[in-house]
Amino acid sequence: MDPARRGSRGPLPAGDHKDIIIPLVDCLFCRIVRREIPAQIVHEDEQALVFKDITPQAPTHLLVVPKRHLGSLSASTDGDIALLGHLQRVACRLAEGAALSSFRLVMNNGKGAGQSVDHLHYHLLAGRPMAWPPG
Repeated sequence: MDPARRGSRGPLPAGDHKDIIIPLVDCLFCRIVRREIPAQIVHEDEQALVFKDITPQAPTHLLVVPKRHLGSLSASTDGDIALLGHLQRVACRLAEGAALSSFRLVMNNGKGAGQSVDHLHYHLLAGRPMAWPPG
């Protein structure tokens, strides 16, 4: 399939879809979701992809991203409440599955807060003591 006709949710189902145009968002995490850039994926479901951070800040450092492009928490709407909750529950289930008794779940919103990729994502950090305040 022509990559320009494919969205962050993967290829369209079989059939003639010439009248359907899905915008191709060219952000790093969307490209990982589409498997255009390799990543160490540890979980995937219909709404979320979780992969290891390439510059880990803790022994466990996973990125929990929605498959659908959403630039930041500030770009979310009330219609995204279920998605945001799903991402948090995915992070929690992964921590439980890895027997992590404590972990930190971080979301940066905007460059001033440290958001370096314009695609909403949570950092799941664990495996070392976490200082407070974090910044």
